Amino acid sequence: MKTISIINLKGGVAKTISAINIAYTLVKVHGKRVLLIDNDKQGNTSKFFGLHSYEDKSLADLLTDRDCSIESVIKPTAYEGLNIIPANMNLLRANKEILLDVSRPQQTRLRKALSQITNEYDYCIIDNAPDINMTVINALVASDDVLVPIKVDKFAFDGLELLVEQIADVKEFNDNIIFKGCFITMFQKNGVNVQGCEYLFSSTSYPLFHTVVRKTVKVDETTFVGKPLLDYKKSTAGQDYEKLVEEYLQMC
Repeated sequence: MKTISIINLKGGVAKTISAINIAYTLVKVHGKRVLLIDNDKQGNTSKFFGLHSYEDKSLADLLTDRDCSIESVIKPTAYEGLNIIPANMNLLRANKEILLDVSRPQQTRLRKALSQITNEYDYCIIDNAPDINMTVINALVASDDVLVPIKVDKFAFDGLELLVEQIADVKEFNDNIIFKGCFITMFQKNGVNVQGCEYLFSSTSYPLFHTVVRKTVKVDETTFVGKPLLDYKKSTAGQDYEKLVEEYLQMC
């Protein structure tokens, strides 16, 4: 099982939408078995699939309760081949409890849990909060690759240096982690976006995917109906996520 972290320390860059559609593209187009982990206290990935709850166990329980099995936390979605570990505001508590609990390792809990199901899935996609905290550090320690969605604006790479430093620090626990690159989301074919995109490709030292995900109203529509783009309506963004996943797979 290859584990991929989707992360940006900025909000509003289509991080959750990207995690969902990358995961579903791997399932629908490439026939892969995928586990999607919601690692954001907002729980938007969980809400998307109608699996946000305070009654059932969530990622917070997996990371803090030593008797909690990963099987008890995984929930099936409506899509065969795609399961999810949901999250909720209990992640706030989990971050504090992990820091206070020095009786067992703090950074490797998620990796240890995922090691128990490594043969059950081909990919694990983690939708991370725009933060650096203990649950995000656990995600990075468990990850093979890191993908960063960015929006074309003056502040596109704000926080990226800190994130790259954090990835370097995580190598103490996970020497295999690789920053695969950034990919542009919500692209509009106007002067600002076209020029900004050209500038980003020519000026940055950070790796950039060639595939650009275009902005479409259908992305917003999918959040109301709870369907990934490829299962909703034909759209430019859905096609772009297909190309993005294909580009990623060719890099591996």
